[in-house]
Amino acid sequence: MAKYLFTGSYTQTGIKGVIAEGGSRRRDVVVRLAESVGGTLESFYWGFGGDDFHIIVDLPGPEAAAAIAMTVGASGGATLRTTVLLTAEQLDGAAKLSPAYRVPGS
Repeated sequence: MAKYLFTGSYTQTGIKGVIAEGGSRRRDVVVRLAESVGGTLESFYWGFGGDDFHIIVDLPGPEAAAAIAMTVGASGGATLRTTVLLTAEQLDGAAKLSPAYRVPGS
């Protein structure tokens, strides 16, 4: 399973729903959303400022993450950004790769 961070902000309609239903209900909805694509919710935090929510989920792969992002985006209740999260060991593995790259103009 891969970890993904979803951050975003509710639209006016979305925040009205959160006010009416409460934060616990919204978290429960996200638990079911993650489970519906084969994943699990690791954490769900509320914030204020630039983003309204910070959600970490374990998902089977990028297709599941994309399905969540498209579904939430199409709902009109929130804007969403998706970040793939890497462990220290995964970053170590990436650092050992030798990508073929050339700087533009060189």
